[in-house]
Amino acid sequence: MNAGDTLETKTFTITRADLVAYADASGDHNPIHQDEGVARSVGLPGVIAHGMYTLALVGRAVAEWTGGAEVVDVGAKFTSPVVVPAEGGAEVVIGGTVKSVADGLVTLALEVTCDGQKVLGMPKAVVKHVDRA
Repeated sequence: MNAGDTLETKTFTITRADLVAYADASGDHNPIHQDEGVARSVGLPGVIAHGMYTLALVGRAVAEWTGGAEVVDVGAKFTSPVVVPAEGGAEVVIGGTVKSVADGLVTLALEVTCDGQKVLGMPKAVVKHVDRA
């Protein structure tokens, strides 16, 4: 990886079944992630994905791009919810560029969207540089 390289866009589909599985694994059973009525009653447009599940997809994309290099830092601000319809799912698109390669670290500047809208603000990841011969 070299500074300025463009990363291949990754698309992940989130379904309601994924939200149930994530809630079971994480212990986050907030009903806004599973119950349409509750989500709408608190002003949301519908059931939304867990923010940390969306961020976990960033980790998955980073692992695919880097061949599983050690992640030193990953983070973002949650700016817009990912609304997950009852049928089908919501597509989260993750892309980005290599911002820098220095001191054995690779910093990735990312863009995470759903339906063309940014859902994570200032997402980035830093991984240990791995030379691949």
